[in-house]
Amino acid sequence: MSLPSPWWLLPIPLLWLGLRRLERTNLYFPNRNMEGDPSLLQLGFEDLRLTAADGTTIHAWYIPLRPDSPVVLFCHGNGGNISHRLDKLLLLRRAGASVLLFDYRGYGRSSGRPDEEGTYQDAEAAYRWLSEVKQVPPARIVAHGESLGGAVALELALRRRVGGLVLDSAFTSVIEMGQRLFPFLPVALVARFRYDNLAKAHRLSCPVLLMHSPQDDIVPYDMGRRLFAALPQPKTFCELTGSHNEGFLESAAVYERAITGFLAGRREAP
Repeated sequence: MSLPSPWWLLPIPLLWLGLRRLERTNLYFPNRNMEGDPSLLQLGFEDLRLTAADGTTIHAWYIPLRPDSPVVLFCHGNGGNISHRLDKLLLLRRAGASVLLFDYRGYGRSSGRPDEEGTYQDAEAAYRWLSEVKQVPPARIVAHGESLGGAVALELALRRRVGGLVLDSAFTSVIEMGQRLFPFLPVALVARFRYDNLAKAHRLSCPVLLMHSPQDDIVPYDMGRRLFAALPQPKTFCELTGSHNEGFLESAAVYERAITGFLAGRREAP
């Protein structure tokens, strides 16, 4: 005969489920509404449906510049979708890059539901398309990630050969972000998604450009500095000005100059 559970243990499963839900809702902010496409910028593009390793359908746009230009494989942040990155697309084009934008599973027109391994597989699907269909040499592919996308781009640079990595306002890890936002919660015990950039950084073997603003209102600037310190050479730090989401516009000249210089090295890569 089993004894009844103590009354104070009864809420624990509900609390655990609540914390798990809180984790997902505070990490992913997908938007299904497409608010435009590159034609708004008078840019020609290929509208793509890619397939991730687990069968998930990934929506993407490829915007070519020149046959020999570096290609930025762009991993966006945790909110919106690729239609909200047209300003950044234009800036990357001015910097001399062809661009492949893709939406993570559950974002925009991509199927599925986002999770950590899934976002990594989505980036790999984009990489495979560049490599196998467009036959872009790895040395000309630059993984570029903003915010959460920095973790996706960094993981891609560990799984696949790339010519360079751009970390735009990236954090050290989701765990540390959670601990700063919710110091009263057992974040490290509950979290399923880690996106631990700081622990992985030393394993990188490609050139890295890290950009961060002291005025970043979402990802603390000290995270960017600590992440930069953990990176092996060759690496470059670019200090931006402005908020987390608008800093690239508020310091557009600095941002574009840094990207242009970084891409120049990829254009000359063997």
